[in-house]
Amino acid sequence: MSKTPKNLLGKNGYKYFLDIQTRWNDNDMYGHINNAVYYMWFDTLVNNFLIENGLVDPQASETIGLVVDTRCQYFAPLSYPETVTAGLRAAKIGTSSVRYEIGLFKKEETEPCAQGHFVHVYVDEKTRKSKPISANMRTKLEALL
Repeated sequence: MSKTPKNLLGKNGYKYFLDIQTRWNDNDMYGHINNAVYYMWFDTLVNNFLIENGLVDPQASETIGLVVDTRCQYFAPLSYPETVTAGLRAAKIGTSSVRYEIGLFKKEETEPCAQGHFVHVYVDEKTRKSKPISANMRTKLEALL
């Protein structure tokens, strides 16, 4: 596990939350959640927010978000069986990109077991050329700042 950074955010630093149940196969041979699973949780959290807010329809959206940068720092282990509370906030909203910041917490704890970021660039689904974030999306994302 890494050294705790100075910019560590507690649960109160996030605006949107999703509880995620760990699964038996999430554990690795060392008895804790495999690091690759954390990135799946990041993706699940961000897309859950977008879908719940009517900003993305995975089957029909003409604009999609492509991940161009992601990072995770680990502070304490998570394992099966437990419920993880994933917290989301927006750190920066650009013309066609968003930097999401994520904290992963044990269900009842306020200090994160891991935190990281996830950057989406929004593009045309067919051409893959960047597209400006819509006014509706910008308004809903600003609520995460």
